[in-house]
Amino acid sequence: MSTIKESSDELNPPVVAAELVAISPRPARSGKDYLAVAIATCGVGYLPLAPGTWGSLVALAVYLYASASLLGGSIDTPEVISANVFIIGQLIAIALITILGIWAGSRTERLSVSKDPGKVVIDEVAGQLIALLPLALTRGQPIMLLAAFLLFRFFDIVKPYPARRLEGLHGGLGIMLDDIVAGIYAAVVVGVALAIGIVDLRGIY
Repeated sequence: MSTIKESSDELNPPVVAAELVAISPRPARSGKDYLAVAIATCGVGYLPLAPGTWGSLVALAVYLYASASLLGGSIDTPEVISANVFIIGQLIAIALITILGIWAGSRTERLSVSKDPGKVVIDEVAGQLIALLPLALTRGQPIMLLAAFLLFRFFDIVKPYPARRLEGLHGGLGIMLDDIVAGIYAAVVVGVALAIGIVDLRGIY
């Protein structure tokens, strides 16, 4: 029996996946099942129209709160930690979210009997946080925040190599890795834009 591959990427339609699923009655959900679904959906996976975009917005909101609290919300607000320490903390958070996402995504996929269920958006959270990595030096300049958001959504939908291939991996690995690749693409573009001076950082500090 083929499964339906959904997606939280709103412009990628559901397709039939080649994975076989055993036909058996669904067991009662355990506490771990509910925890996995809660982690995988990040509280927004059931929202209508564009669950992937909602997941990206969750990451953006968390980033804005953390950067305002730790890096300073403006030039006149002193830093609590340096930009380098902030980036290290962000990398640790991304790694933890990825590990949790692989576990929660795999479990939610089995519960949903579908490949990459659309309600799973923790992959977008991880990918969007990667796309935001270069922005610690900008103190959250709105134009670059918007660029990182739009670039990640673009690459998440287009899925440039090797994202499309990684998406086909089993379980939570396939769910998470394509968005991580999309986040890396977006981070590289944002980083290059900063490096060549598309955004002038001289007046920030």
